[in-house]
Amino acid sequence: MPIIESVSVAAVAVPLDKVTSFSTRTVSERHYCLVKVRGKDGNEGIGFSYIGSAGGDIAKVAVEQLLAPKLIGQNSHRSEGLWMEMYNESILQGRAGAVMRGISVLDIALWDLNARAAKLPLHQYLGSVVDDRVPAYASGGYYLDGKTPAMLGKEMESYVKQGFKAVKMKVGRLSPREEEARVKAARKAVGEDVLLTLDANNAWRDLPTALEYMRRFEAYNPYWIEEPFSPDAIDLHAALARQTSINVATGEMEAGRWRFRELIDAGGVAILQSDAAVCGGITEWRRISAYADLKGITVCPHWMHDLHAPLVAATPNARFVEFFLDDQVLNFRRLINKQLSFKKGDLILHKTPGLGFEFDEAAVKKYAGKAAWTKIA
Repeated sequence: MPIIESVSVAAVAVPLDKVTSFSTRTVSERHYCLVKVRGKDGNEGIGFSYIGSAGGDIAKVAVEQLLAPKLIGQNSHRSEGLWMEMYNESILQGRAGAVMRGISVLDIALWDLNARAAKLPLHQYLGSVVDDRVPAYASGGYYLDGKTPAMLGKEMESYVKQGFKAVKMKVGRLSPREEEARVKAARKAVGEDVLLTLDANNAWRDLPTALEYMRRFEAYNPYWIEEPFSPDAIDLHAALARQTSINVATGEMEAGRWRFRELIDAGGVAILQSDAAVCGGITEWRRISAYADLKGITVCPHWMHDLHAPLVAATPNARFVEFFLDDQVLNFRRLINKQLSFKKGDLILHKTPGLGFEFDEAAVKKYAGKAAWTKIA
């Protein structure tokens, strides 16, 4: 019986090489919560989540004080029960946000631990649909000082030249006219056969404003508009979905199957971007994906391609993994010792047990800014 012996947790802050802008905010560093769950048999699983551009210690404290103590001495295969006990333990402090991300990192580590113990890659342990590769879209198109529409088009074109059949760019920071110029340049650069997706990062506060942008964007046939409103404005997402031909995509910041059910049942989403490092871990992500499948909704998870590639490989209604070609925006790759490769727009799945990589301990120590790991046993 695989018994959990200890949990180690670290909070790290990894600076960006360049300050990067979205439609509504600017980011100079990223904070991550990392865990290692060790079994008495010597196997170890890892988990991780992005916590924000500040406050990474919030999730670490939740792991230390609320969540990890529920795991010590328990059978790691009892993952459903352990998820429920962690959720119930933190119900006053959590149900979303950094505490649910703490549950997520531990749940991910349990799945990684159990897959390693079974000597299977995670996608096979989950029961894979495909076994070698999964489609990805190249994510970029951020705002930088002096970046013209023509320069944006060159960036999008560079992804297509590397084999990607879908790309993503940011919208919503500038006026409708200026944003139309950017979308027009991107479409011209990638051609008509490449899926062009747009990410507004919660840019708009009302339906008329969003529709003003949509009417301009529709001429360029984008595949989706991502996060047009605050994640709490489910009614606005549903209203926009009824009035535009562009698919509405959202869900990256949602947590718990109940919130996703509300979003789906309201008609507020066509492309679900549930993030296993945010929504409650692999256990909860699978529940959410199954409900989306019942409703005919496609899943294209947000961020963390190292985590989501095996999940997409094991999920019938999942289509794309979001992929960043470098570490400028999503710099989590600096913290691990093995990277996924890509070919013709597909990510090549790891064949080694579990997630297929480890934390780079030198990097964790560098970015922790103090004693890297706290051990709970």
